[in-house]
Amino acid sequence: MAECYAIEEVVPHRDGMCLLDRVLRWDDETIQAELVVPYEGLFVEDGGVPAWVGIEYMAQAIAAWAGCRARRAGREPNIGFLLGSRRYTSTRDVFPSGTRLRIDARCELLADNGLGMFACSVQAGDEQWAVANVSVFEPADAMAYLESGEA
Repeated sequence: MAECYAIEEVVPHRDGMCLLDRVLRWDDETIQAELVVPYEGLFVEDGGVPAWVGIEYMAQAIAAWAGCRARRAGREPNIGFLLGSRRYTSTRDVFPSGTRLRIDARCELLADNGLGMFACSVQAGDEQWAVANVSVFEPADAMAYLESGEA
């Protein structure tokens, strides 16, 4: 098992935009991250977070995985982009505040050009609450990519 970094060291999101609490474990192909659904803050409404936010939980877990790999190589984490998801399904409409969630992501494909596909899930205890395939893009130089107008 690889060294677990603090979430602030591996995810570029800051302040209320970082939705994960910590990395539980990671290796060259997978990551497990964790969060407790907040009682207040971004996305919270009527005692929970809408289940569609699970896509962002998954994307941030993938970002944490990429950030862990960058840290291990002695680099700063890079900015990446969520391209989309396929077959996102959830057994819940809302993730209730106070619920501890584990986000699992497994790299299924990672191309040399920065495109990646991950199989992801949101777990609450032994129950799978959401699942999706998530597509991401991590350009070699995110700022140059944004400035190029291709984004």
